[in-house]
Amino acid sequence: MEHSWVQLFDLPDEILMIIFQKLENIDVLYSLWGINTRFDKILHDPIFTSSLTLLQCPSNCFICPLPDKILDRFCLQISSQIRLKIKWLDIEASSMEQILATEYSNLCGLGIYNITENVAIRLFIGKKINFNCFYL
Repeated sequence: MEHSWVQLFDLPDEILMIIFQKLENIDVLYSLWGINTRFDKILHDPIFTSSLTLLQCPSNCFICPLPDKILDRFCLQISSQIRLKIKWLDIEASSMEQILATEYSNLCGLGIYNITENVAIRLFIGKKINFNCFYL
């Protein structure tokens, strides 16, 4: 047992789910998406896809957008494959247009942070929005 160790790939799916649930969903999706079909199958679980926080909240309590490389990977590779499973998004206003370029047909909640009144008026006035399940 001197050189014995368990690799992530050796763990059963149930243990991986427990580990992944302790992490931020976007970090898990960004880091593990596309590694292998087993991980992709796990990452399609609603636990990781139904509610996503696509922003950062550093310890100084300011809300910031995700780094460009994470946001780009999400928007270009991941969102199209899980878009039907996403029901809630929390996003930062400066990355809103890039994230919302994908159609999320089952989205019923949207949290927008750092949005100015002028941007909200420009984006939402005159648009048909179902406010029965859509929160700003």
